Amino acid sequence: MHPEHKMQTDQAIKAFSQSEKLKTGLIWGNQIVEAYVALPEHEKPGAERILKILVGMIASEIHIAKNAAPHDKWLEAEKDLSTAQVMLNSGAGHDTGHHLTQALSKITTIGQQAMSLLVEQKLL
Repeated sequence: MHPEHKMQTDQAIKAFSQSEKLKTGLIWGNQIVEAYVALPEHEKPGAERILKILVGMIASEIHIAKNAAPHDKWLEAEKDLSTAQVMLNSGAGHDTGHHLTQALSKITTIGQQAMSLLVEQKLL
């Protein structure tokens, strides 16, 4: 977010809400990646399908958040999710955790900025 594009209160509420939801999904996604890595080969396809569904849902939510509460970091997180989807589709599911963690970091930043604004305005 550029300094001259400070979040408005309604955007901060939406950004904070979406960031909390997305952080949960990304943490769950990372846990599924960890479980996936430990699974025997014959069980990996099922875990991979679940991970693809979850990553797709998270990507959709980021798209919604990007439109509801514009912020530069949503686009960056969206790119991380896109890379994770490419890795999953190419059979490299074990490497998606890094990209989910990168998205988590960016979304956490958005949530912290939104929360700071809401605290400053005594709304939180």
